[in-house]
Amino acid sequence: MTQNKRSTNSVNPFLKIRFVLACLTCLVLSPLAHSHDIDVTGVARIFLDETPQGIYRLSIADQQVPPLFNIEKILPPRCKELPPSRYSYQFSCQPILSTDDSLTFPWNFQGVVVVAKWKGGNGISGYFPSKGGQIEVPLAELKAGAASIFSLASRYLLLGAEHILFGIDHLLFIAGLLLLLQNLKSLIATVTAFTAAHSIALAASVFGIFPVPGPPIEALIALSIAFLAREIIMGYRGKKSLTHARPWFVAFGFGLIHGFGFAGALGELGLASKDIPLALLFFNVGVEAGQIVFIAVLATALWLINRFRKSWTKPLELTSAYALGGVSVYWFSERLPILFLS
Repeated sequence: MTQNKRSTNSVNPFLKIRFVLACLTCLVLSPLAHSHDIDVTGVARIFLDETPQGIYRLSIADQQVPPLFNIEKILPPRCKELPPSRYSYQFSCQPILSTDDSLTFPWNFQGVVVVAKWKGGNGISGYFPSKGGQIEVPLAELKAGAASIFSLASRYLLLGAEHILFGIDHLLFIAGLLLLLQNLKSLIATVTAFTAAHSIALAASVFGIFPVPGPPIEALIALSIAFLAREIIMGYRGKKSLTHARPWFVAFGFGLIHGFGFAGALGELGLASKDIPLALLFFNVGVEAGQIVFIAVLATALWLINRFRKSWTKPLELTSAYALGGVSVYWFSERLPILFLS
C-alpha cells in the first residue's frame, strides 16, 4: 500500500527534489570521502599591541606557528625591527602604522586571527584567510569604526557560508533529513527546527555557557548521519518510527549537536570579547545562507531533470541511504580513536 502511494505521487515536486538529492548525494560520496570543517589547528592566532611609546609588539599564540626570523619582511618598508622581548617580537614605524598599511605573513595556514590593541583604544579582531601561500592582513580592517564593523560582518558571513557549503558532514545530514520528508510542510518544520537548535547550541558554546570539546561532537555528528540513514532504509521496509512521524523533533535534537560542531570553527579562533556577538550573528547568518543555497541547488537541478524516469527514484534514494550510512560509519570509526587520545 505504501509503495503504491509513493508511485502514484510521482508528480509531486517535492518527491522529485528527493530524487535530485539522491543523484547529488551519489556524486559526492566515495569510500575515501572525508568531512571538511574549519580546522582551528590550521589557523594562527596573533596579538598586535601598540604601546604608549609607539612601539609595536607582535605575539604568536600557537606553538605550531614557525618563528619569524626577519619580521621586517612582513612589515611596511618604513618599519624597523627592535630587539624582541621574552614573549613577543617588537618593531617601530615612522610614521606610525596607518590604515594604508598591511602585514604579510609567509605561512601556509588556512588563515590567521589577529587581535589588535591600539594605543588609547580597545581591542579589535579579525579573521584573514590565506591567499596563494601567504596571508595578508590589511590594517584598515583592524581599526575601530564603521569600516571595521563592515569588515568583521562580511568576513564571518563568508566564513559561515563556507563552513556549511564545504562541510560535507553537515550537508549530508541535511540530505538525510530531506530523504525522510514527504511534503513541503515537513520540510519547513524540519529545517526551522534544525536552524533553531544549532543557533542555540552555537551561541551557548561560543559564550562559554555550555562548552563542549570538539572530538566527541565530531563523532556524534557522524552517528547522527548513520542514524538517519538507518531510518530511511527502515522506512522503505515499512517500519516507521517517531523519526518519520516527527522529523522536526529529530532535527532539533541533532541540530544541537551540529551547532556545537559549528562552534568549533568560531569559538576557538580567539576573537576579542567585544567582537564575538557580531561575529556570532553573521557567522550564523552565513550558515543559514549556505543551507538555502544548498536547497536552491536541488531545486535548480529538479528543473533540469524533470524528464527523468520516475522508476529511478526509489533505487537512487535507497542507494543514497546506504551510501550515507557507509560513509558516516567510516567517519565515526576514524573519529572514535581521538576520544581516547585527547
